[in-house]
Amino acid sequence: MLSIFCSSCISACPVCYLPVEEAIALMPKLPSYSPVLKNLTYIYENPLTKNGEFGGSDFGGYPTLAQRTDSFDIRESMSVHCGFVRGTRAGRNTGYDIDEVDLDAMDQCRGVVVMSAIFAAFDNIQQPSNISEYSKRTVCFFMFVDDETEAYLQNSGQLGESRKVGVWRIVLIHNPPYTDGRRTGKIPKLLAHRLFPNARYSIWIDGKLELVVDPYQILERHLWRKNATFAISRHYKRFDVFIEAEANKAAGKYDNASIDFQIEFYKKEGLTPYTLDKLPITSDVPEGCVVIREHVPISNLFACLWYNEVDRFTSRDQISFATVRDKIRAKTNWTVNMFLDCERRNFVVQKYHREVLEHMSPPPPLPLPPALPEMLPPPTIPQETPMRRGGVRRGRRVGARRHRKVVAGDREGEPIS
Repeated sequence: MLSIFCSSCISACPVCYLPVEEAIALMPKLPSYSPVLKNLTYIYENPLTKNGEFGGSDFGGYPTLAQRTDSFDIRESMSVHCGFVRGTRAGRNTGYDIDEVDLDAMDQCRGVVVMSAIFAAFDNIQQPSNISEYSKRTVCFFMFVDDETEAYLQNSGQLGESRKVGVWRIVLIHNPPYTDGRRTGKIPKLLAHRLFPNARYSIWIDGKLELVVDPYQILERHLWRKNATFAISRHYKRFDVFIEAEANKAAGKYDNASIDFQIEFYKKEGLTPYTLDKLPITSDVPEGCVVIREHVPISNLFACLWYNEVDRFTSRDQISFATVRDKIRAKTNWTVNMFLDCERRNFVVQKYHREVLEHMSPPPPLPLPPALPEMLPPPTIPQETPMRRGGVRRGRRVGARRHRKVVAGDREGEPIS
């Protein structure tokens, strides 16, 4: 019954994009409608209160389970935990700290921002391709890095005084709030609206991905055409949270006890395995390496609450995605546009991690052609055999029939018996 899912879509499939000029012309002039929620603010705590029953951090705060429940009660005005709890401006004395010159540049992004991050020099920076000149002028491209990655970029001669590598502006992160790089990477991925408070749209791509389609074409295809404010691709193979959790355990993505605790908590709240009864919801598991969104109150709330689950439970955001989406949907009828993962592979191309590239064997050299002799011998010209001139023997007339000699016992040409 589940044949509607593209369980084998592991390569790109054809996608119809509008020409860049037409996509740009269709960019909405006003923000999209935000159901129920109109005004969203964020909790600031200094000093921190640590009354939470479990989970949380100095960066995201320690919300109680009662506060968590209240955050899913969608109202016209709300204030929620959303990272950066120790400062009034995200990135300023909050953990995940950013230099003032970079914060000023981030505040200037008032349209579209494309973001990525590389920590521990894990990946090579991938330059976007097929980007229009208009996008190069109007879209902000920001790459967040840690000390180790910045040092690698400088030592390899890629990063100079301009703080740019190709189209990417490099932003150094100070005081990363987690020792687990996977959690730190969730900050720009899920909290773009806090880092870029004036941006209208954001596209997050993992550091190992190369963007190969213009940002305006991506936004038109997955947001504007669908009247959506948040888009993410479905997992290419799995669409059930319980199966995803077991796959994470089998692959050693996180310690099994923490995954089991999170799943049991969600089960008690009512999480059930995916069935077709959930349609039009087509999957409970995203492929989280790309996030496309408009910054409006309801999509910002979804991102905040999804981040809070990552901060409280495991950093495996695929496990918490459906719980947050469904709780908001139950109160507002808002949901996420989940498109096929083969469509995602159409606009980003996955590259190898840097460590893998460095350990890959170089391709074998091509065999050389055989060496030519220094001097070629002169070509041999075949000698023609002189032709015998035909003539008429003396005493014979031309055309006379010559009779063969008959041997005794060879009557009528029969063989001797």
